[in-house]
Amino acid sequence: MTSVLTDEQARIFGDALYEARATRVPIEPFTDQFPDLAMTDGYAIQQHLVRRMLDDGEEIYGYKLGLTSKAMQQLLKVDQPDFGPVFASAVYQDGAELPVDRFIAPRMEGEIGIILDKELSGPDCTPTDVLNATRGLVAALEIVDSRIEGWRINLADTVADLASNGAIAFSDRVVPIDGFEPRLLGMVFSKNGEVVATAAGAAALGDPLAAVAWLANTLSPMGVTLPAGAVIMTGALHAMVPVEPGDVFVADFDRLGPITITMAKG
Repeated sequence: MTSVLTDEQARIFGDALYEARATRVPIEPFTDQFPDLAMTDGYAIQQHLVRRMLDDGEEIYGYKLGLTSKAMQQLLKVDQPDFGPVFASAVYQDGAELPVDRFIAPRMEGEIGIILDKELSGPDCTPTDVLNATRGLVAALEIVDSRIEGWRINLADTVADLASNGAIAFSDRVVPIDGFEPRLLGMVFSKNGEVVATAAGAAALGDPLAAVAWLANTLSPMGVTLPAGAVIMTGALHAMVPVEPGDVFVADFDRLGPITITMAKG
């Protein structure tokens, strides 16, 4: 896709997202002003935003994939996932209690996290390469959030906004891939004790290992290698679920076990 924005325009939009994250005041979609904004423009904005956050002392802990399900790709009329970095300040452990007012418009998703034991890079990374580089899988929850008002996002908007990442939490139980296929892992997702979704690992681009291979290959032209120890969130296994104060979310996976987040009042 041909880029629409100049580098200066991308920087201005990145600054707008930076302020929205700091103030928790959402902004209008960039695609309202530029309807033809391309995915490449979204990543240009994202890079300016990431640079500012790194300048503030943030550290990249891992990466998240979005739009890994066919349903979400069809919704936004794309044929590939998107991605964004996950910063260390946005990472929590099982049982975390997070204030709802830390976010703008949070939603919850159950995911499979992959922890790398070795560094991984493209351009010819395969699911087998990912398997050989993986320390193990973890049960994970992602709070997705949008700095774009009312979640009125098109593809370039969510790409620019760090793939709509808010925070992640994952279990401290790391399960080696031994005798099972990640794509066949089942999950039951509940909110306040009621089951609201069931899914399997195959919802993440057909196979969570394939999702990580796609990420490694996509980052390769940028000179980025996935480092040992990085956590890769492989994408939502179900539709995102609205969050209210007091909600308790549990994603319970075959083999991996459960992960829980409680959303507190301010």
